[in-house]
Amino acid sequence: MTDKTQGGKPGDDSAAEEAVIKAAEEAAAAGSGDASDELAAAKREATERTADLQRLQAEYQNYRKRVERDRLTVREIAVSNILESLIPVLDDIGRAREHGEVTGGFKSVAESLETVVAKLGLQQFGKEGEPFDPTMHEALMHSYSSDVTEDTCVQILQPGYRIGERIIRPAMVAVAEPQPGTQTTSGPDADTAKSEKSDKADGGKDS
Repeated sequence: MTDKTQGGKPGDDSAAEEAVIKAAEEAAAAGSGDASDELAAAKREATERTADLQRLQAEYQNYRKRVERDRLTVREIAVSNILESLIPVLDDIGRAREHGEVTGGFKSVAESLETVVAKLGLQQFGKEGEPFDPTMHEALMHSYSSDVTEDTCVQILQPGYRIGERIIRPAMVAVAEPQPGTQTTSGPDADTAKSEKSDKADGGKDS
């Protein structure tokens, strides 16, 4: 009597094949899940590294701007100190020019110096007849005048200097204020007022 293999006929491998296929599918599914997780982790890491790189780049750009700004500030301070130390020399040249002593070779040197300091940004200000501005002028003398309608610089005792908008030295000036009680109205309204006053005076005489 010949024994038969339980679960199938001799040589029937279908059950074994199914088991192998099932195991392979499970392994493939598990492998696919692991690959997806690795890909997601790689994407997160790449995003983090990109953000770090962008942050470092922004910090570097800010650093460059700060260094450039500091460099310009140091240069401006150095130039300002040099120009400020030359102001007394420019005052001497101005006084010599007023006395007609800027001639010959001295005239050439004086004009060259004035040109150089102007190129470096030093500007002289202060003219007779301009309105008095306490932020730019320092009043050393004071008077009243019927020829002005507002506080006016009537004499420049010493010119002022500035670099850009920064005042290095205010202009020393003599200031004249309008004479108290002086009629300062001008223009069409003043003409109208004068005409009305004249008409009233004429009317009073006729009556």
